[in-house]
Amino acid sequence: MTRKQDETGWPEPAPTALLVLADGTVLEGFGLGAAGHAVGEVCFNTAMTGYQEILTDPSYAGQIITFTFPHIGNVGTNDEDIETVNLAATPGVRGIVLHSAITDPSNWRASRHLDGWLKARGVIGLAGLDTRALTALIREQGMPNAVIAHAPDGKFDLEALKKEAREWPGLVGMDLVPLVTTAQRYSWDETAWQWGKGFGRQGFARQDGAKFNVVAIDYGIKRNILRLLAGAGCKVTVVPAKTSAEDILALKPDGVFLSNGPGDPAATGEYAVPVIKKLIDSGTPTFGICLGHQMLGIAVGAKTVKMHQGHHGANHPVKDLTTGKVEITSMNHGFAVDGKTLPKDAEETHVSLFDGSNCGLRLKSKPVFSVQYHPEASPGPRDSRYLFERFVGMMEKRKRG
Repeated sequence: MTRKQDETGWPEPAPTALLVLADGTVLEGFGLGAAGHAVGEVCFNTAMTGYQEILTDPSYAGQIITFTFPHIGNVGTNDEDIETVNLAATPGVRGIVLHSAITDPSNWRASRHLDGWLKARGVIGLAGLDTRALTALIREQGMPNAVIAHAPDGKFDLEALKKEAREWPGLVGMDLVPLVTTAQRYSWDETAWQWGKGFGRQGFARQDGAKFNVVAIDYGIKRNILRLLAGAGCKVTVVPAKTSAEDILALKPDGVFLSNGPGDPAATGEYAVPVIKKLIDSGTPTFGICLGHQMLGIAVGAKTVKMHQGHHGANHPVKDLTTGKVEITSMNHGFAVDGKTLPKDAEETHVSLFDGSNCGLRLKSKPVFSVQYHPEASPGPRDSRYLFERFVGMMEKRKRG
């Protein structure tokens, strides 16, 4: 097609990537990463660092991430900043949208250019958009469904892309956990990253003895959650999302962990909530994060809602109502527990200071609690790591009692 001229009189270059919104809006840019097209929900992430951890968070399955920070890729990628445990699973994120083109890496830990890393993982990227304007659109109109497409030759079937974006049903009612959960049970003993040592290299950062036996249900679990559980003295056994309560309790856990994950909690809850109810009834100390928190809320009688723009970033203020303290947290969710629907036995423990949405709950009669945000961070601040100590405290109390 004929391109308009820029201020110098030269034709503008033809786009090699498009973001086609469900309402027919077409945004042009330049392709990076894998060629092809993918459909998903567009969200924005406000984190200034940790893009590789964000891109490997299984909770982003079914989503296209718009980064509000303009310079993504300038520190390259490496083999340590990966949060996906199940490397054989389908990559969570469907695509990324950037403001600026990726520069050459400038970091001592970099081992690969982000563009090559995206190609290897099959993730489609687009650069050259006004991401602040796209973010403003999402804030005003909500997270749109869209197709991201990259064609190095600049040729697109625009009508077919519009049709795909328009007809994609969206995340409401969608169970994406089967795409990211583990296929079999495994044990975990790697602890937190250490400066100059990394993760478990040459015998470093491995768990030395364990006080508690924890079963973690994998709905899309992140590596750093497992590392912090191991570092807190837990022998961790990770089980698939559809593991029965009987099989979990047969492992004689001191505690059960409900992990983060993607999709609609009500959809995954069709098979997960009955299991969670049985675990609660058993009196086993239980700790949930993100999707695990949402499904725990459903299990105790609350409802979940789809959020207008979601919370995605590493700078979200949350108030702990049990202590009065405010912590800066890492978040990644598009659904939330409706705090107004919590039953009498469930107490709201944390709220977002951005919009007042529920960010935590605990049961008054059972050793059970959960939070909406990510205390393990990766990326993000470490303000909330006390929650892992709170979980350990519950298991200690039960052992003594």
